[in-house]
Amino acid sequence: MKIYREITPLNNKDAFVLSNYDNPTFDYPLHNHKEYELCLTLNCKGNRIVGDSVTKYSRKDLVLIGPYVYHRWDNSDMPEGLGKNSRTIVVQFDNELFESSLLQKEAFYPIKKMLLRSTRGIHFDEEIVDHVADRLLKLEHMDGFQAIIEFLSLLNFLATNSNQQLLTSTSFNAKPEELGNKRISDVYEFIMNNYTQRIKVTQASEIANMSESAFSHFFKKCTKKSFTQFVVELRIGLACKLLMETQDTISQICFNCGFNNISNFNRLFKKYKKTTPLQYRQKVEMVLQKPHSTNFRYLHES
Repeated sequence: MKIYREITPLNNKDAFVLSNYDNPTFDYPLHNHKEYELCLTLNCKGNRIVGDSVTKYSRKDLVLIGPYVYHRWDNSDMPEGLGKNSRTIVVQFDNELFESSLLQKEAFYPIKKMLLRSTRGIHFDEEIVDHVADRLLKLEHMDGFQAIIEFLSLLNFLATNSNQQLLTSTSFNAKPEELGNKRISDVYEFIMNNYTQRIKVTQASEIANMSESAFSHFFKKCTKKSFTQFVVELRIGLACKLLMETQDTISQICFNCGFNNISNFNRLFKKYKKTTPLQYRQKVEMVLQKPHSTNFRYLHES
């Protein structure tokens, strides 16, 4: 599978770049870039790949994508005639934008927290789209200080709204600091270094320097998942990554991700992804088989 690296039009003088596409054709390949991207799609329907998430999207779709998360949309489910009113607005901004001393202040903490979570892709519900769409259209016609203020206001609105969902698996592109607690981060690092082996909660509790019962309660409070569920979901995410990026067999991927037999792997994969490993791979290939334009002045193969 080829993944392309996009060289975006953003330059050092820009806080952000906004691109507005009428009747988008989605003729670009699976790609990523170092910048954050907020992508609003209206009156389109099809499939969306963000990291290991391969799902249908609706006529009102808003996603925030972190640096180097690969992504692609298609419009394969478009009813005839709907495309005449379709639109995609893409806002790209630098991954170091919020590193300045001013933007390190407490008032910007919700935005910084959201950007950290965006390494897993964030999907916002249609209620948020209804609020944001007109503001993005108006932002296109702003410049200078007014544009910066409105841009920050938009990000703050998104960051303080709870109607959002992470798209990719914890293991796919998450950073340990995203987990928000050093003990949990240390355990996460341990799992990532040992996921091919049998992992016991007693080992994790020792790393956290807690009793097993206290750790189990603490871990679930922090992650909203049991330790066993967390490990299984992490392994499933790793399997998705291998299904997308390699030609390894299902059997190879099963054991390389720490599952002890094929039937258990298939059962758990279907439980968490609502599809079998083979169907998942076929679905990805179906989205990517649509030919893409070779005229990409900003893209090169990574």
